Amino acid sequence: MRVIDVGLREGHEYRVRDTWLTVPNLITLARFALVPVFVWLTVDGRHLDAFVILAVLSGTDWVDGYVARRFDMISTVGRWLDPVADRLSLLVVAVTFVATGIAPLWLALAIAIPDVVLAAVCLWLFGGSPDLPVTVLGKVRTALLLVGTPLLLLARVPGVDGGPWSGVALALVGAGCLLHILAAGDYLVRAVGKARGLRAVLEVPERVAVGFALAVTYPAAARAAMV
Repeated sequence: MRVIDVGLREGHEYRVRDTWLTVPNLITLARFALVPVFVWLTVDGRHLDAFVILAVLSGTDWVDGYVARRFDMISTVGRWLDPVADRLSLLVVAVTFVATGIAPLWLALAIAIPDVVLAAVCLWLFGGSPDLPVTVLGKVRTALLLVGTPLLLLARVPGVDGGPWSGVALALVGAGCLLHILAAGDYLVRAVGKARGLRAVLEVPERVAVGFALAVTYPAAARAAMV
């Protein structure tokens, strides 16, 4: 039974769509729409309702990927929209939890600092996203955080609080934060490597052009250099 990349069709040649209007992208946009609802319910102290919304929000991350792979609806927009939705939703959830006293400060810092560093480096190197594939490490990280964060809310629900949910949730979230830092480091290394590779490719035509210009301007020197 496949756990990572659920819905993947082995041997199928996927066609990447240029349009943004696909079912997986609409599901991802619905995830964005649920974030402010979650914040409002959490701040209002309606932890059970907030738990349900966050569970649905977390589930959409699995659903959009499954639909994209199972029904061949992968798109160029979806490749960057889904990771952005993951990062932003997790960051908002972490900040909301810390602000309302549900989670310790380290949760928000462990998520925010690596993302800010990565965003700054990628903007500097690429002017945007380096378009790198998501690794298994990143997918496991996201799964742990999307499972652990709803359980933090469940542990605040009357009748459920006092049980093991709080400890289980903190263990999952802590493991997710650790993997988040490791995944950010891996992504940073791959981004820098890709930037260096692109720079090396771009430098070859420049060197050829400079050499050609020198050969035309100083043919005698060019012939001497070839001897």
